[in-house]
Amino acid sequence: MKKLTLYNQLFFRLIMILFSIGISFFIYQKGYNYTSAFMLFVTFILLVETYIFGKNTFVFYDRTMQAMLENDFSSNFSKHESYKNYQVLFKLYDTLKAKQYQQFYQDVIYQSILNNIETAILILKKRETVWDVFLMNDYFSKHFLVPKVSKWKYLKKQLPDLCKLIESQQFSEVKTSLQIRVNKENDQTFVMQASRTKTFEQEYYVVMLDSIQKVVEKKEKEAWINLMKVISHELLNSLTPIRSLLQNLNEVVQQDTILDEDLYDMRQSITSMLNRSDHLQQFVESYRKLSMLPTPQKAKTSLQELITNSLQLMAPLFKKDNIKVINSISFNRWLYIDKLQIEQVLINLLTNSIHSLKEQEKKEITITSQIKENRIFITITDTGKGVDKAIEDKIFLPFFTTRKDGVGIGLTLSKNIIEAHGGYLVYHQDQNKTQFIVCLMEFP
Repeated sequence: MKKLTLYNQLFFRLIMILFSIGISFFIYQKGYNYTSAFMLFVTFILLVETYIFGKNTFVFYDRTMQAMLENDFSSNFSKHESYKNYQVLFKLYDTLKAKQYQQFYQDVIYQSILNNIETAILILKKRETVWDVFLMNDYFSKHFLVPKVSKWKYLKKQLPDLCKLIESQQFSEVKTSLQIRVNKENDQTFVMQASRTKTFEQEYYVVMLDSIQKVVEKKEKEAWINLMKVISHELLNSLTPIRSLLQNLNEVVQQDTILDEDLYDMRQSITSMLNRSDHLQQFVESYRKLSMLPTPQKAKTSLQELITNSLQLMAPLFKKDNIKVINSISFNRWLYIDKLQIEQVLINLLTNSIHSLKEQEKKEITITSQIKENRIFITITDTGKGVDKAIEDKIFLPFFTTRKDGVGIGLTLSKNIIEAHGGYLVYHQDQNKTQFIVCLMEFP
């Protein structure tokens, strides 16, 4: 038989108390004083028992709510399961318990991910006006030899350079480089990215640090892997057919007599091998050209003269393919460059634009320029189809080309020339327009 609900039990006790008081009063009127006193005593006992029952009920609710507020979900309510009035409370308790466990598992997973990232990560949490360490991943702790402290003042003693920089920026978003001395060794340069976020009335400050050396080594390794893939692909494309042709020739010369048709095959094979050998020689020459770029012979050069000369050299090709060229550079500035090398860069970029416009209805090339912080930006924009997103990161890779007649060194050579001048070359595609941007220092 199920127990009564709390409301029913309380109601039953109140009825018993009222009934007991009524009986006591009735007996007292009849003159049974001792019996009346006894009934009053029973009424008192019922009142005390009701008080204790109510107190225990509220204490149970208070303890349960306090446990939920303190995230303590270790209680066992099996002996109270029969009380219907507790069902909503138990459901709330179980729901919060499940969410807390889920949050715990998520935190474990997130911390595991952060601890396996080879980037130093530090997360600060603001408490009123003071910042404390909310999370420090293993890489941060091990790389900087810092224990996982919880107070900002302790971290400041361990890494004063980093903490001073963060304080000087007033815990705002920043992206910069800084030098940090690790384990009393020489200073190391790090790229620092920091951001500030606020959620559920809590402010967090996330700091990520990457070693410049590690970033450079990673980029160099990726570049070498990509380069070796291209070189091995190019070599195999020539060596495989040459070897196959040599095997055929070897079989022919092993015969006692050589027929006229065999002689024809031999001539064809030798011609094919010569062609592949010429291609390999051209490939090696291209590589030598890339690796032995001459030092720029810089001189003061007019921007307008540079652009005008480059467009005049390319004018016959523009006319042949019916390409409209718009030179929007109206001002003149001076550059300190190797004129012939930079002209070669512009010719390479304009040649790329011509090829990208081959199958386009609208054939238009626009050249613009702007000046920012003593730097001149030359932008060549065309209405071509651009480069597929899948290969966008490979366009500056040596010997990589999407053209059948291309060698794949034009963009690489252009990039090397611009970098030798202290500038940079970037590719950008937006709204069906392809852009190459050349950045060079303005002549002081």
